[in-house]
Amino acid sequence: MKRISILVPCYNEEESIPYFYKELNRIEQLMKVDNGVEFEKIFVNDGSKDGTLNILKELSSSDSTVKYISFSRNFGKEAAIYAGLQNATGDYVVIMDADLQDPPALLPEMYHAIDSEGYDSVATRRVTRKGEPPIRSFFARMFYKIMNKISQTDLVDGARDYRLMNRKFVNALLQLEEYNRFSKGLFGWVGFKTKWIEFENVERIAGETKWSFYKLLIYAIEGIVAFSTMPLVIATVIGVICCVLALTGTGFIVLRKILFDDPVQGWASTVTLLLSIGGVQLLCAGILGQYIAKIYLEVKKRPIYIIAEKN
Repeated sequence: MKRISILVPCYNEEESIPYFYKELNRIEQLMKVDNGVEFEKIFVNDGSKDGTLNILKELSSSDSTVKYISFSRNFGKEAAIYAGLQNATGDYVVIMDADLQDPPALLPEMYHAIDSEGYDSVATRRVTRKGEPPIRSFFARMFYKIMNKISQTDLVDGARDYRLMNRKFVNALLQLEEYNRFSKGLFGWVGFKTKWIEFENVERIAGETKWSFYKLLIYAIEGIVAFSTMPLVIATVIGVICCVLALTGTGFIVLRKILFDDPVQGWASTVTLLLSIGGVQLLCAGILGQYIAKIYLEVKKRPIYIIAEKN
């Protein structure tokens, strides 16, 4: 009997886990009969501050297929995904959220595609963003458009982390041991044959989202820095343009003085130009600083996560 490892990152999900577990068990029973597979459920407690860990311990005591890994603190979803991948023993691995925004009902279709159609992974994407604030949806779509223009890694608009992968695909991901992780980009970077399944947006079954607009913005910046050097090119181009404009302006002032003996005027415009150039310099320095910061974190070789306990 083939095994599917269900990897579930959890951060303050005590309200969602019972609903998720019940629905997952329902799908497991169907797939045991129809597909001859069994589930291994790996819950990664990412430093939750509520009763998430206690619920996971209760589930593991009554269900031998439930395993849990608990971090010493909150290391982030990317670290939780990597920890789950390292500990998964199944022939296939699927990443899912505990809030049921990743419908378990899609698993049979995903498994059929990877088992019978020759795909190495089956990914999902939302075709609607119903229930999301319009401003958040707008910036999300802009992020994907920008990333696909400045990066060679293919990112699909609306892509979820909800993905079923075979062992070959998982082993390729485990070779990428970088500290600054952006899974959506890593999935595309490793390549392989991937099928996309579309579904309409599903709202959380319980609890509140952990992704504020600020956290999403930071995550987007990390993705851009991790998979594109285009910001550095843009900073260089801006610098060259400023130098050309400065030289042109200097030549114009010198010629006007020589030919017309016209003194330089316009204190306000001079100050404005100085402030503008200073702002551009700080912007370019900030872009460069983002890449240096990532290098700084990588060379420290700190562990991606620390486990406090697991079963």
